[in-house]
This record gives sequence, C-alpha cells and structure tokens, in this order.
Amino acid sequence: MATEQSREDKAASQSRPALDDPSARAAAIGAVEQLVAGLQDGLDRASADAYDRQFASDVLWGSPYGATVFGYEALSAAHHSLMAAAVAPPSRYQIVQVMSPAPGVAIAHVRRNDLSDDERNRFSEMALYVLVERGGQWWLAAGQNTPIAERPA
Repeated sequence: MATEQSREDKAASQSRPALDDPSARAAAIGAVEQLVAGLQDGLDRASADAYDRQFASDVLWGSPYGATVFGYEALSAAHHSLMAAAVAPPSRYQIVQVMSPAPGVAIAHVRRNDLSDDERNRFSEMALYVLVERGGQWWLAAGQNTPIAERPA
C-alpha cells in the first residue's frame, strides 16, 4: 500500500503544471508595483480614495480577522472609517513575489511592515493580491490579509 501511494504521489507531482507565464511576468510585476505604490501613497496620506484607487467594483476582500467584504463601495466605506480613525500604523509595503498564470492576470504576495516604535505591539501583515487587466487598466480583483506573528515556542 505504501509503495502504491508513493507511486501515485510521484505520478501526480510529475504531471503538475507550472502556471507562471514568463512572457506575462514583466507586465504583472509592473501592475503589482503600481498597486503597491498606490497603497503606500494612500496609507502615507491617510487617504482611502488613494488607497482604494485600483480596486475593482466587485473586489473580494478578506480581513486579517477573518471578515470578508464584497464590492468596492463596502470596502471603501470601511477604509474611509479606518483612515479617519487613524488606526493604520506607519508602514512600508514590500513585494515578496509575483506570478502571472496568464496574460492580464497577476498574483502577488505583498508584506506590510509596521514601523511603529512599540515593537511588542506591531501589527504587520502578508497579503495575497489578485489583479486583472481590463481595457489597459489593472484592477485589484481580490485581496486576503493575514497577520504576521511570531511562532509560539
């Protein structure tokens, strides 16, 4: 049985495709760089409008606390409220990795590093973003934020 399963595992791994399209990667990287610049600008200026500028009307969003939001209007309202309350710490965004499974599609891991002075209460996040190009413009189709925390000992 163990031998049969290991053969199945080996066969499955040999038939798995690599989905990244190298010919589309440069455009995907440029799109993610543009998104991250907008996020950084919005955060630095406490402007939800700048922060959300590339979000599609039907964007899917997952918060670091497990809440989900559908649509630009609901997400923009939440971001306006958060920006007005000044809950976002000083932060820097960092692109970790980008892939493009097809022309006009970008998937990226982006880290938000909390730069506040109180190291014990910092709240950094890793996001997974999906961008789609429509009519020459790249739009955020989905984002999922996950807190970055120290692993328990």
